[in-house]
Amino acid sequence: MSITIRLARIGKTNSPAYKVVVSNTRTKRNGEYLDVLGHFNPSHNPSLLQIDKTKMEDWVKKGAMITDSVNKLVKGEYTFTPYTRQNEKKETK
Repeated sequence: MSITIRLARIGKTNSPAYKVVVSNTRTKRNGEYLDVLGHFNPSHNPSLLQIDKTKMEDWVKKGAMITDSVNKLVKGEYTFTPYTRQNEKKETK
């Protein structure tokens, strides 16, 4: 059984928030999970991130894989870009 550390989406429609969870790779994004490691709220100014590092290290020692998005969050390289419609990007002539 392979295990991943990934984000599970929670929150309202236009204000996303995420839980950092440990789950089986075959379960859905918001499906059942084995453990909650923390949470991330990009809508908060500045972005709010809380992760239990000791729990994360324990799961990695057990063989859990970390997704790219969680890896970027932990390293501090992640930047949140809010959604904009494609028509807003085009210049009006």
